[in-house]
Amino acid sequence: MKTIARIHTDFPTKFGIPRQSGIIASLQGKIIFEPEYRNPEAVRGLEAFSHIWLLWEFSKAVRDKWSPTVRPPRLGGNVRKGVFATRSPFRPNPIGLSSVRLEHIEMDAKLGPVLYVSGADMMDGTPIYDIKPYIGYTDSHPDAVSGFASTPAEFLLEVDFPQNLLEKIHPEQRKSLIEVLAHDPRPQYQDDPERVYGMAFGDHEVKFKVDGMLLTVVEVG
Repeated sequence: MKTIARIHTDFPTKFGIPRQSGIIASLQGKIIFEPEYRNPEAVRGLEAFSHIWLLWEFSKAVRDKWSPTVRPPRLGGNVRKGVFATRSPFRPNPIGLSSVRLEHIEMDAKLGPVLYVSGADMMDGTPIYDIKPYIGYTDSHPDAVSGFASTPAEFLLEVDFPQNLLEKIHPEQRKSLIEVLAHDPRPQYQDDPERVYGMAFGDHEVKFKVDGMLLTVVEVG
């Protein structure tokens, strides 16, 4: 397997990354091909598709051993399910699959074709193995049954983001950051109202507390 490209996002660490692609559509990312694959001919026709599939590596979750069962955060981290019945990053082969919106393709004199996407659930620098167009009539299954993950999160947190702290964030990143916080980036089995959590987002470290349904940003570094 060869790395053909890397995606660049506002998540320098794993903490805070959406649990699935497409949940936060406003999140922006760009895909830059490795030198060997910076040929415009390789993406000819891709601009006609609204969405693409990304096959990538859980590069920070590589382990020497694998377990047949994992504990999905969706179930509170206390219930075990078979690894192949989950989307856990801890797999025999650490391969991820994401569907993202292709916003546009830009031709760069040095980097070749650069893909601008939205809705990605990946860490900055994640290696990509392949890119395929999303085809609606085969890839969409409206009647699909999704087991324990059949419904999205039932609630969103209210986010209290003081204006003086929000102004430290670039205007184009504010909406995405607030949506990430509203989806509660904490591990789902943690619920300590006094604990201060820190999340890297872009060039900033965002610190916050959660009490019930209210998330309060307390510092932006």
